[in-house]
Parts: sequence; C-alpha cells; structure tokens
Amino acid sequence: MTKLPPRTRKVRILATLGPASDSPDMIRALFVAGADAFRINMSHGAHEDHAARIAAIRALEKEFGRPTTILGDLQGPKLRVGTFERGLAVLETGAAFVLDNDPAPGDASRVNLPHPEIYAALVPETRLLLDDGKLVLRVKKVADDRIDTVVEVGGALSNRKGVNVPDVVVPVPALTEKDRRDLSFAVEQGCDWIALSFVQRPEDLAEARKLMGGYGALMAKIEKPAAVQRLEEIIELADGVMVARGDLGVELPPQAVPPLQKQIVATARRMGRPVVVATQMLESMIKAPTPTRAEVSDVATAVYDGADAIMLSAETAAGDWPVEAVTMMDSIAHSVERDPGYFGRLHYTETKPDPTTADALAEGAGSIVSVVGASAITCFTSSGSTVRRVARERPMTPILALTPRADTARKLGLTWGVHAVRTKDIGTFEEMVGKARRMALRHDMVDKGGKIVVLAGVPFGTPGSTNVLHVAAIRGDELRGRDEG
Repeated sequence: MTKLPPRTRKVRILATLGPASDSPDMIRALFVAGADAFRINMSHGAHEDHAARIAAIRALEKEFGRPTTILGDLQGPKLRVGTFERGLAVLETGAAFVLDNDPAPGDASRVNLPHPEIYAALVPETRLLLDDGKLVLRVKKVADDRIDTVVEVGGALSNRKGVNVPDVVVPVPALTEKDRRDLSFAVEQGCDWIALSFVQRPEDLAEARKLMGGYGALMAKIEKPAAVQRLEEIIELADGVMVARGDLGVELPPQAVPPLQKQIVATARRMGRPVVVATQMLESMIKAPTPTRAEVSDVATAVYDGADAIMLSAETAAGDWPVEAVTMMDSIAHSVERDPGYFGRLHYTETKPDPTTADALAEGAGSIVSVVGASAITCFTSSGSTVRRVARERPMTPILALTPRADTARKLGLTWGVHAVRTKDIGTFEEMVGKARRMALRHDMVDKGGKIVVLAGVPFGTPGSTNVLHVAAIRGDELRGRDEG
C-alpha cells in the first residue's frame, strides 16, 4: 500500500474527469496532486467510459488505503431553439422576432421553439436569453403556439442554441429520461454523490431522492434565479449544494453573482450542508500553464468564505494542464489557510447550534481544542452527522472521521477539514479512547505528548446519538505491537 499523508488543507478539491484525464495514470496523478474527489459529468461520454473512470478512481482506494469520493453530475433538461434554413440567422437589435411551434427551418424573423412548457410559463415583458445570454429577447405577446418578442440584444443565432428563461419558473421536471438512465447508472456504479441540475423548487429534489433508493447523497445545483428565491427550503431537503456560477452568470447580471455566491455559501454553512463553489475558477488554465491573478483571487475568495470544496471543470476534463490546475488550486488554498486572519474571516458566518446534545458537543469541541491545545478532533460516526456538525464550526484542527461504513467515509470527501478512515466499530469506552489515540497517531494527526478531542455516541454504533466528549493525551507508544487500528 502506498503511503500518502493526510491533506493539511481544509478545503476540498473536486476535479472533473474527461478526455484530458480519463486514463488511470492521469486520474492517479490528479489524486496525488491534491484532488480529493472526482466529478463524472453525465452531459458527455458513454456509460462505458464513465464506468472505466469510476473503476480507476476506486483502484486508488486500494492503492492508498483511503476512501475515494465520486460525484455523478446529471445533465438536466436542455431548452433549445430549432434549426435555420442556412444554419444560422442574424437577429437585428430592435427587430421583431417570433418563436413558434412550427418545426420548419427558421430565418431572421422566426424559429421553432419545441418546448410547450415555456409558452405556458411566459408573460409579457419577461426575457428570453439565447446562446448563453449572448442574445436577449423581450416578450411582447404569448399564445399557446407563438411568442412574439422584440430583440433587445441582437447577433448571430445558429442551430439548436440554448434558451434560458430567467424571470419565471418553467414547469419542466429537473429529471429527463436521460437523467433517469444516468442516475440509475450512477447508483449501480456506487457514485457517492448525485448532483441534480435545473433545480427551481424544493419539489424538484423529490423524484431524484426516490430514484436513489436511499443510496448516496443528493447535491442541489443552484443555477437558476428561481432556486435562490427558495434557497433555504432547497438546502433543507438536499445533502449538499453547488454554486453553479456559469449558469447563474447567464441568467443574472455578472455583478449579481459574487454576492449571491457568498449568500449561498453562508446559508449552506449555517444549515450544516457541504457547499461546492464551481465553474470557471481557473478557466485560463485550460490552455495556459498559469492562471490570471483575477482567477487566483476568485479561488481565494471561495476559500476565505469557508466553502467545503472548490471545483475544476474543463481545466481538468479537457484542458492542456490538468495536473498543474490541481496543483495550483492546492497551492492557492494552502496560501489562504496559512493567513493568520483566515480563521477569523471564516467565523464571520455565525453557525448557531441547534438545541441538541450533539450540536452542543460539536460546538464545544472547537472551543476545547483551542483551550487545551489539542491537535485533532476525532469523531466516531456511523452516518457522518457528527462529523458534519463539527465541520460546520470550522475548528482550527483537522477532523479525523472514524467509521465502519465505506459509503459514509466516501461521502465525507466533500466535507471541510475531514480526513475519513474506514475502521472497525467500537464496543466500549476504553476501546473508543484507545482506538482514537492509535488512529490519530497512525494518520499523522498528533505527536507524542499531544492531545486529541474525541467525540462519540453511547450506545456505540447508534446513528445520531453523539453524547460523549473526551480529551485524550497521547503517550506515543500506542502503536507498539499493533498492525492495524
């Protein structure tokens, strides 16, 4: 087994796999460079390609003796215009333009829009954004088979370009038939997280949750303005959230996205859900070996805000410098976390504990660490809930999660500050203290003479029963004569 020390970085790195990173050697190189979790983008590629990537990720688990985390990202519905007689048409600013249900090829005056749901949702003076927002139409009149608009921002529009409807909730299910097939595949392959696109309402999560059948964790992608209006309800029903800034930036003014990102991150942190900041973080590294200074600041901002994970998309999926992109993101995160003001800024977001024993102990663990000078917080957990509560408080020390369940250990790969280890369950208090000491030493979390804070629930192995907090001193001889924890 290859020895790889635990990450000293608290924020996690999520790397997207694709044509530039689908070989086992490249996936291994990304992992060694700092990728904590891998995203499988279901929008591209065949199931057999994804299965090979998933197998390569799981092989790392055996090589390094460390849980690996996989997120399957569903495509979601894609709203598109039809085709044009000449492959494209130029829409003039100020001109009238019609979208209708006639499948005939379009021209500069009209085009087919094969989505009756949009006709039903639109009202006069709402906007339609075409081709990632490059063209803007203002709706003037709506009928069952026709939408009359005026072109506010013109330009060339080609076949099957995307349509965004930012001002209303479109009654389109978040899951398409393709998504259902992809979700079934992801569950069969053992993906630890499922990311759901096109979330507009809390109800959109229900079908995905049902199809998952209790397996894996569900991540809601916040990419629609409608989702922001019901943000807390959506986060309450999800296991985690993703700030999908690319789509948000199409449907909202660019200057609206940074404060919204901070709002989503802060809300998810208060509610104790992992939050991923995604899209265009080191975009220039798709083609260049170094990022722009603005991109470095962008990544740093997400780390300062306390995001659980930061994501690379095309940088690792299709870029020329995938390993360098992960290395750069790792370096930026380390630099921020070494800033003496980092933890102070992290706690600008107030995370009030719920009136439960588990929350009280999770909050207390962070305070005790600083008072007694402990080196780590060790949590025994079955479901992962104890660990997530502790991570919500953003303590100064690493969090060592000990669990008998492989699925729990893998899901924790997107949680701030957590090093998860799968280990045998415990049965007594003495066994708890002994194992906590040994595992903290074995995983380089503490030195001889140091202290750790231990959290667990009695009776042991009962989910949601955290009620024990213990401070343990490390003698240094705990591993003598022992081959495993």
